[in-house]
Amino acid sequence: MGEIVRLERYIHPYWGYICLTVLIKLLGAAMELMIPYLMEIMLDEKVPMGQLPEIYLYGGLMLLCAAGCLGLNVLANRMSAISSGRITRSVRHDLFHKLQHLSARQLDGLTVSSAESRLTSDTYNVNQLLARVQRLGIRAPILLIGGVAMMLSMDVVLALVLVALLPIIAVVVYFVTKTSVPLYTKQQGVLDRVVRTVQENITGIRVIKALSKTDYEKNRFHQVNGELTRVDMKAGMITAITNPVSSLTLNLGLTLVVVIGAYRVNGGIILSGVIVAFLQYFTMILNAMLGITRIFVMWSKGEASANRVADVLAMEEDLTVQPKTEEPEENAPHIEFRDVSFSYTGIGKNVDNLSFRLGHGQTLGILGATGSGKSTILNLLLRLYDPDSGMVLLDGQDIRTMDTAVLRKKFGVVFQNDFLAEGSIADNIHFFRALSPEEITLAADDAQAEFIAGKEGGMDAGVMVRGNNLSGGQKQRLLIARALAAKPEILVLDDASSALDYQTDARLRRALRQNYRNTTTVLVAQRVSSLRHADLILVLHDSQVLGMGKHEELMETCEEYRMIAQTQMGDGMEGM
Repeated sequence: MGEIVRLERYIHPYWGYICLTVLIKLLGAAMELMIPYLMEIMLDEKVPMGQLPEIYLYGGLMLLCAAGCLGLNVLANRMSAISSGRITRSVRHDLFHKLQHLSARQLDGLTVSSAESRLTSDTYNVNQLLARVQRLGIRAPILLIGGVAMMLSMDVVLALVLVALLPIIAVVVYFVTKTSVPLYTKQQGVLDRVVRTVQENITGIRVIKALSKTDYEKNRFHQVNGELTRVDMKAGMITAITNPVSSLTLNLGLTLVVVIGAYRVNGGIILSGVIVAFLQYFTMILNAMLGITRIFVMWSKGEASANRVADVLAMEEDLTVQPKTEEPEENAPHIEFRDVSFSYTGIGKNVDNLSFRLGHGQTLGILGATGSGKSTILNLLLRLYDPDSGMVLLDGQDIRTMDTAVLRKKFGVVFQNDFLAEGSIADNIHFFRALSPEEITLAADDAQAEFIAGKEGGMDAGVMVRGNNLSGGQKQRLLIARALAAKPEILVLDDASSALDYQTDARLRRALRQNYRNTTTVLVAQRVSSLRHADLILVLHDSQVLGMGKHEELMETCEEYRMIAQTQMGDGMEGM
């Protein structure tokens, strides 16, 4: 219940609406409770006397109560659906907003698959909990308490038969709830793994088919799906105890009521109408108890899901804006890494004691093997992560003291594994920014995306999900056009031209030099030809800087760079 309380701020604005729903449910339940009572009076008092008008009157009152009960319950159910839907909408909105603002480190710990399942299945379980509590959670206890009260008013002895059975059901419900909550929490964790497995399979379906690993992926999915099934079955088997135990207990009580009631009617202590009313109240109470057990089952799921949602909402932002400690230096470099070290896991350095300076309009090239720290440098520059030690500065200001929105607007970025959204080519280039058609066209021209003119519809041509109807080179040129369109101060290209042929790559570099002279460029590439004109080149290996300088300097001082250059460009490279 504590987890639901943690979401109380979402429920609070609807307290008045929920209270009105509860009141309507209360009136509906009261009308339902009146039906057996009116029938008992009619059978014991009016029918034996042959008072036909009063029989019709009581019959009409019973019909009126039944109609009122139906109408009020339908209205209350609709109101509960509205309030629970709006509350869930607010929770889902804030959860999505929180996920958007989590740091990369926090999202790494949460995992994308867990974030997706919390945003979908967990919020759905919360919605079902809120709706069921308003529907059954109000009506069932009222019918239970009201039914017991009405039975006590009619005959204490028969009522005590039922009251004696209720503790048995309460113990079963407590056991089921206490046992099932951890299982449902575990179930949602396994569901995260199912989502991750499906996500990986769909994303890599072409590779899986190309390498004939379909059977392997089936087995992998079968294993995680089987684990989810086992956990779900275990939780289901425990929660399934409640209905049969409650039904058995109450039906035994109903049998005792009939037997004891028959003796009491035969002894003249009560009338037969009381027995009929008791049977109806017993049925109401049976249904109420079954409803309450269903509520506890739903509460188990909802509590586990609410806990997972609340945990994310309670995460504190770890990339906060820090106060300035000193004013920027005059004539400071545009980008500076000052003794920067960083590790993703805390075990081993991904960047170790890195320092360099880059002036306005200059180009930084980064070359190195996979895992050498190239993309990590970009992540630190964009403040997707904070360094463990050292400082990253822009114009002499520590980026940790800059507002994140202001910082990110300085960049145009193409990541190594970037994405294209479903829509038109123009949509993917302007990407919801205030850009004119001329700016979009110019960016596409500079990115050498001449293939757009050959598409039917040009800029309005459709792009499928993940750009599946485009080639690798076409995707990269669209992504580069997106990065260039807003004329950024700093252009970050993370291996963004790997799918381009040498001629197109050369034209792209020429366009960047001619049309973006004031833009500082950070370029990660595997081709020396893409980096050789950079103002500063970093050669990385295993998180260490093997060489730093211009192309000519590295050719003389860095053996690793020289070997790569000779392998790629041959002996005639100096003439290029």
